[in-house]
Amino acid sequence: MENMVSTLDKNFWRDKRVFITGHTGFKGSWLTLWLSLLEAEIIGFALQPPTTPNLFTLTRLTVDMTHLTGDIRDFDLLQQTIKQYQPDIIIHMAAQPLVRHSYHAPIETYATNVMGTLHLFEATKQIKKHHAIINVTTDKCYENSNQAQSFTESDRLGGHDPYSNSKACSELLTMAFRNSYSQNIASARAGNVIGGGDWAKDRLIPDIFDACLHEKNITIRYPHALRPWQHVLEPLHGYLLLAQQLYQKPKEFAEGWNFGPHAEDVKPVQWITEYILSQWNKNISWVQDSNTQLHEASYLTLNSEKAQNQLHWQPRWNLATALDETIQWYQAYQAKQDMKDFTIKQIKKFIDVQY
Repeated sequence: MENMVSTLDKNFWRDKRVFITGHTGFKGSWLTLWLSLLEAEIIGFALQPPTTPNLFTLTRLTVDMTHLTGDIRDFDLLQQTIKQYQPDIIIHMAAQPLVRHSYHAPIETYATNVMGTLHLFEATKQIKKHHAIINVTTDKCYENSNQAQSFTESDRLGGHDPYSNSKACSELLTMAFRNSYSQNIASARAGNVIGGGDWAKDRLIPDIFDACLHEKNITIRYPHALRPWQHVLEPLHGYLLLAQQLYQKPKEFAEGWNFGPHAEDVKPVQWITEYILSQWNKNISWVQDSNTQLHEASYLTLNSEKAQNQLHWQPRWNLATALDETIQWYQAYQAKQDMKDFTIKQIKKFIDVQY
């Protein structure tokens, strides 16, 4: 196994112009902070942060980048912005990312996740130099019959709910533009990321930490649902490795890629909930939501052998470590620590090198 520090090349990233859509979101904020440590030139294009509080504001990211407010559904603005900045690498993360919200807002979901992606791909035709594009989709893009299988990149795309289906459509768009226009695009599929700074509605980890912070019992919808949990830095590491290789060897890496945890870290919702409560707040407990629930897959895992073999990507933190680091982040937030400094320390701990 090649050492991660030798594969993620700071010399490659230094002064690279990286255009991130969705940089104000949870994953986008972690990625932006990591790229600032790599000394990349970062341009972010996104809506205002989706929650209050939020990681983007807490880590004061506007001082580390060019922060642009924009909507990927606005093709003219997006095209003008891409033409102006001429990025080397684009990481497309802007999305309507919530399964349950997609049931209530299907038009918004498809407009953002499908037409927004189409707008981006069309806008990148304005780039006059060699560049690479990473389209971040989801592990939920596969056709899932809840069988005990780990999805590989060649498995059939599908998606039961509007969110998952819109991301499958985004994957098909990626293939169409790659084949039709020889665009240098790869897609990255990961999901169920955990880590500090996530306050999204109807997500398990934010709900548990809100319960811990406010001393109230936690209600969970699907205690037995299995998910491929991983710290947010795991897939972000994969995206960076993929972007690096895609830029240098487009014919070899312009494909779909899975980034999931080891099999032993695929755990049910109940296990995650009870672990966090045992480590932080033993005074509260969980109860199952008795209301009729919208459909969500009960079994979902990824096969990441392709990324492990070809990108030399490996999960670095097991699930217990990922949960411990996440608990520590929220406890630091509760203690009113400087969350930019704390988040940077966690990134450096993950990569095990001092920049």
